[in-house]
Amino acid sequence: MSRKYFGTDGIRGRANQEPMTAATALKVGMAAGRVFTRGEHRHRVVIGKDTRLSGYMIENALVAGFTSVGMDVFQFGPLPTPAVAMLTRSLRADLGVMISASHNSYGDNGIKLFGPDGFKLSDEVEQEIEHHMDNGLTDGLAAPSRIGRAKRIEDAQARYIEFAKRTFPRRLSLEGIRIVVDCAHGAAYKVAPTALWELGAEVFSVGVDPNGTNINEGCGSTSTDMMAGKVRELRADIGIALDGDADRVIIVDEHGEVVDGDQVMAAIATSWSGKDMLQGGGIVATVMSNLGLERYLEGQGLKLARTKVGDRYVVEHMRAHGFNLGGEQSGHVVLSDFATTGDGLIAALQVLAVMAETEKPLSEICRLFDPLPQLLRNVRFRDGAPLEDDEVKDAIETGTQALGNSGRLVIRKSGTEPLIRVMAEGDDEALVTRVVNDICTVIEARAG
Repeated sequence: MSRKYFGTDGIRGRANQEPMTAATALKVGMAAGRVFTRGEHRHRVVIGKDTRLSGYMIENALVAGFTSVGMDVFQFGPLPTPAVAMLTRSLRADLGVMISASHNSYGDNGIKLFGPDGFKLSDEVEQEIEHHMDNGLTDGLAAPSRIGRAKRIEDAQARYIEFAKRTFPRRLSLEGIRIVVDCAHGAAYKVAPTALWELGAEVFSVGVDPNGTNINEGCGSTSTDMMAGKVRELRADIGIALDGDADRVIIVDEHGEVVDGDQVMAAIATSWSGKDMLQGGGIVATVMSNLGLERYLEGQGLKLARTKVGDRYVVEHMRAHGFNLGGEQSGHVVLSDFATTGDGLIAALQVLAVMAETEKPLSEICRLFDPLPQLLRNVRFRDGAPLEDDEVKDAIETGTQALGNSGRLVIRKSGTEPLIRVMAEGDDEALVTRVVNDICTVIEARAG
């Protein structure tokens, strides 16, 4: 069954345009509340958000929807996505909601849902919610005496700070480590600098002045130049860039050079494997992770299991096959010993633990393999299904044959934007570039 509202990471779109309108958010609250009303107890839902201006509108509409079907609502205010997932379980909520469009600009917004176990919902549950959204909701309305209540939870940030700090080894300290942390003017603008400082680090914070419209603007995990410049200027040991909802992280070393999610996972896997902490015999990543990571892990006697794109699918594979480390090249790193979803701050703390323990510079810790040449291009389309076009299929087949056994080709439709993503990697950089450009040219011509 195709889905109308949900993509690869919840519901996302332009704020105040379908599907990210107050009317649709109201329906989400009513439908999800109905699906997760299971029993006669007083049900509760927790809601967090990032710092987007539209978050107020979406939050109020969701609150109206949930209370109308009899759920009590606990509102956290600005808080990272992984904190919402953690507090869903901690507060014994029936449902968790995060209002965010992650790394997108302020003009977009989104709704992510978590079950009572703190994990993102399955495709089947999302389809059930969509069914209720489009097939009448009035028969699920609560009686006047059963309408839900809503209240603000004032200590949510403090709870998460303490939780994050407990993931850092007790025997270690960050004393003497200089950190630049870029919070993207987003959900972690208070919690991340505070947690790092309380663990002993000398912290220099940027991207911590949200105004509703500057989230991810020239900062954060998708725009690291400013942070890298600060690292060089201040002679810091590490730069940590979070995205708008802080579920992903991109790190820069002491030279201001970017370390992506693949290198972060390799560093953590190597450290944990040496301590017999790594479960599953390796890590889980997506089809987008670099082939260099796979070859490095093989050399360490570890395996790389791949899934389709989306940290939700990484987590599903981890749970099904006993892994405790997984993630995406883009910086989603899932550490299931601590969290049920990607957590940028906790992932950074694991890297900092290796730095504190080994007393080695980050450039040495997180440069464990040379990535193969990899090129990713996005092609925007108006409508239709460009990947079903015969000429596009022929171009993809030609590219696949050209790369042969020395590379990989991954082509997919974005789950959050009208884009076709074309990625190739291989030992021959010129060949990789030619293959990607040839396929994109055909898609552009056929997609109009």
